[in-house]
Amino acid sequence: MTATTHDDGHISGFGTKGYRSYILTALLIVYILNFIDRGLLSVVAPQMKPELGISDTAFGLLTGFGFALLYTVVGIPLAQFAETRHRVAIMSVCVALWSLMTALCGLAAEVTIGGLTIGAFWILLACRVGVGVGEAGCTPPAHSLIADYVPKEKRASALAFYSMGTPLGGLLGLVMGGLVADAYGWRAAFLVAGLPGILFALLCWFTLKEPRKILAAHSSKIVMAQATFGETLKYLTKKKTFWLIALGAAIKAFIGYGHAPFTASFFMRVHGEEVAGLAAMFDLKSLGFLGLALGLVSGAAGAISSYAGGQVADKYAKSDLRGYVVVPAFASLLAVPVYIIAVSVPSASVALCILVINGLLGSLWYGPVYAIGQSIVPPHMRATTAAILLFTINLIGLGLGPLAVGILSDVMSNGFGLGSAQGVRWALMISTCFGFLAFALFWIARKTIREEMES
Repeated sequence: MTATTHDDGHISGFGTKGYRSYILTALLIVYILNFIDRGLLSVVAPQMKPELGISDTAFGLLTGFGFALLYTVVGIPLAQFAETRHRVAIMSVCVALWSLMTALCGLAAEVTIGGLTIGAFWILLACRVGVGVGEAGCTPPAHSLIADYVPKEKRASALAFYSMGTPLGGLLGLVMGGLVADAYGWRAAFLVAGLPGILFALLCWFTLKEPRKILAAHSSKIVMAQATFGETLKYLTKKKTFWLIALGAAIKAFIGYGHAPFTASFFMRVHGEEVAGLAAMFDLKSLGFLGLALGLVSGAAGAISSYAGGQVADKYAKSDLRGYVVVPAFASLLAVPVYIIAVSVPSASVALCILVINGLLGSLWYGPVYAIGQSIVPPHMRATTAAILLFTINLIGLGLGPLAVGILSDVMSNGFGLGSAQGVRWALMISTCFGFLAFALFWIARKTIREEMES
């Protein structure tokens, strides 16, 4: 195995080119598995909600805050553990855990314990919390591993490649979820989504290598230091760039996670007849068609966007580090009018076409933001920094996004008397306007990024 040692003693770039490619591909698959359940929930909502008898607000709790509560909190101690422990082992156990809990979501049913009846919704919510605990152990160790394996000048591209797991996982969840739910019901879709991950956890355990000990052998200068959470947080308080990009990314996640659970419902409520007609053209039912269409729109376009964002940021950051924040700034700005037009047009087919443009803009921030998170601190703070970054993004984005859009939808539908179709449409339009705030935060970060990048 080869490694590159810099003058300051830290190492950037480890392993042969072929093995690095294998590592990145394996981590991408892990991240795809991480996001399948979220796309799945979005497309099975029209089946699941009537059976469980829940409102848009309750569904927002199920897909957002209920899931994110432990997902965000547990991520930090797991990241601290990953700073000095075997990161591959941590990830493998977590993959097995969240896959098992995803499968158990499909078995959620009303139970009676000691005379106390617990509804199926609360059982499902508990399973979703379990999924969140498992998924919390994925990205902080993965980011730290990528920073060890990949040279600094290719870090944004590598992290963007890994981040393609978000849209690709959503794509797979939407397509598979829609088709399986149409054929066998929403419960079967969760079983199909969860069980393969347990096998992949074993593959990770036996084939991915933890490079820390080998890296140390390559350099007499490197010190396997460990920073406490408090030390890392104190270090980050001096980095204005970190908090600006963290909040900017959180707003983008607020919009993206907020929209995802209600997009299929929007098309079913607003364009139901047209969707049924389009589905019939492909010999599909409505959910199967929507899963396929939205999966391609958000998944394929999002994957291209994620990869392109990393490539563009790495290219322009070579001459000016401000490229890392300019790319997501302009993408955030342009996405607002594009999305509003998409949900305003009277045609479902036209709306889907416009959403492709939104998908191409929506994931450009992944690579640049995560690269800053791994480059603004010393190596022994990377996993914890990734967890703090994800804590901020997911607490605001995943925790509040679906819940806020669900509340907005119910308020617009019932409080303002617009009905469920126009209520969800206005909720989506209002929430997307937060993109202007994301633009401002990324743009302001231009002032400090060149002075604050570490390694």
